[in-house]
Amino acid sequence: MAPKQRQVRLEQRSGASEHLMLEMQGRSDEQLEAETKYRSVALAILGGRAAERYDAEASRGYFQRAIAASRPQERMQIRRMADASLALAERRAGDLRDAVEKLGQEPPSKRQLFGLQMMGLIAPARSAGVLRRIRGIVIGAALVIAIIALGSGIVELISLPFGGLSAPPAVLLGVLADIVAFVILTQIGRRKRNAARAKAGVAG
Repeated sequence: MAPKQRQVRLEQRSGASEHLMLEMQGRSDEQLEAETKYRSVALAILGGRAAERYDAEASRGYFQRAIAASRPQERMQIRRMADASLALAERRAGDLRDAVEKLGQEPPSKRQLFGLQMMGLIAPARSAGVLRRIRGIVIGAALVIAIIALGSGIVELISLPFGGLSAPPAVLLGVLADIVAFVILTQIGRRKRNAARAKAGVAG
């Protein structure tokens, strides 16, 4: 179970004007694939979107095509975008911070980087070795057990004035309490993310 966090998004820029980049970011994946005039920019945006889905293989493929289709003056910026996107897709928090700084952008917050680092431990990239994947499964299982135990403990404490509960009902109610808390935190996170995006849109 990966910890919820505000999604780390990469603001993408290239040799094209900022207005063009913003306009193309509003297009669908199909429209970007069909783009011919600004092919390198379209492919770089697709690479960034794949990275946000943590699909490192697809992201790498898009950026390779973007670099091949780019003009010489665009390549350095696209390579830097690729470095940042692949660091995100492969859950490499430290590399992501450095790559974003090289792009001349504000690096992700410590909370975002910590969340990404935790995700890298629990759900490593497909390219990770077998031992890292096994470690992720073990950490994920331990985290789930700890969350269930915490929820059950809270339920038992609440039920003490009423005579307490036996283990099975306490565990069941603890799981339900965990689900409710998870839904609430998810909704709060979405509202904050949407508010941040709306603010960024107004600022732009």
